[in-house]
Amino acid sequence: MSISSAPPSSSPLVDSGVRASAPRSSLRSFYDLLYKEKVFLVVMTLSVILTGAVFDQPQIAMWVGFLFAGYSAVANDSIQTIGTFISSNRGRPWWQLWLFIGGIFVVTMLYGWFAYNGDVSYGRLSSKGFETAPASFEFLHVAAPLVLMLLTRMRMPVSTTFLLLSSFASTGKGIWDITLKSVSGYGIAFAVAMAVWMALGPYMKRVFVGEAHPGWRIGQWLSSGVLWAVWLAQDAANIAVYLPRQLDVVQLTVFIGSIFLGLGLLFWQGGERIQEVVNEKSAVVDVRPATIIDFVYAMILLVFQVWSAVPMSTTWVFVGLLGGRELAMALRNANEDGRSVGAAFKMMARDLVYVTIGFAVALAVAALSNPVVKDALFAK
Repeated sequence: MSISSAPPSSSPLVDSGVRASAPRSSLRSFYDLLYKEKVFLVVMTLSVILTGAVFDQPQIAMWVGFLFAGYSAVANDSIQTIGTFISSNRGRPWWQLWLFIGGIFVVTMLYGWFAYNGDVSYGRLSSKGFETAPASFEFLHVAAPLVLMLLTRMRMPVSTTFLLLSSFASTGKGIWDITLKSVSGYGIAFAVAMAVWMALGPYMKRVFVGEAHPGWRIGQWLSSGVLWAVWLAQDAANIAVYLPRQLDVVQLTVFIGSIFLGLGLLFWQGGERIQEVVNEKSAVVDVRPATIIDFVYAMILLVFQVWSAVPMSTTWVFVGLLGGRELAMALRNANEDGRSVGAAFKMMARDLVYVTIGFAVALAVAALSNPVVKDALFAK
């Protein structure tokens, strides 16, 4: 005679235990996340409190907003300009990288200040809609960089131009000009990257083997330095938008000193979380492809800089460049890891979705803080 029994999995006690363990597991994961990010969350909380205390005091609010914008913009946009530089120089002391990049920042800002009569934005803030410094601030004006910090922590490549500049636009045309230039930048960068890596991808895979010649290291530092300087000429406006359009010596000293120290913190950390967007791409640790990426990107930005003084989102240009490169290398079977076309397309699409989400969030923040943006977006 056999005695039958229900399998353990059908036991109500077992089932309820499984169901009960799922919420506990989720709560545990959430708690672990909060614990891991406790310092960041404390800093964000204190920053929000500080914003609420000073946003209605323009002379204080402009400097608080500038400090938030300075770190958040550089941390998010670091993937564009110094991301490959950080990835391909992991073995070097962080302070050497900081002094090099920080020194270029100081020289570039000093040159802009002298050449443009105190305007460190290289004339970008003199374009229509941004030529007047803000005389008052809303809470979201000062808090906008905190949104950028949060999205950066989530490794989203967000357009700092849209998030920070649009909040201060005085005309709707200025916003649409930025949007048109930025979206065209994505398309042009994607096409250029496809052309370059479709033509040279297999050759690079064949030649870039073994230890790189020391000359490549010099070339990479030079190309990174040029790219960083060209990027600063485009995107310094995103940080300086909070400040007077012509800075005096004291204001310039605070401006340069704050960003210089912020760069030191960034290099000490090895890049913000968003650095992973670069690290996951094909062959960016090798100094040779990193040099070529930086050079091509610098040339594209230089063309846009000469084209017009209208500010643009360099994030869109960079995402287009990486997307076109990944797809071209997959099509030509030039990836070191054998990444398929489908995988490359998926990565490209994900980055585009992220930057589009960032764009939508940026416009939403700008619309909430700036009636001009709201009217430009929803005008009938």
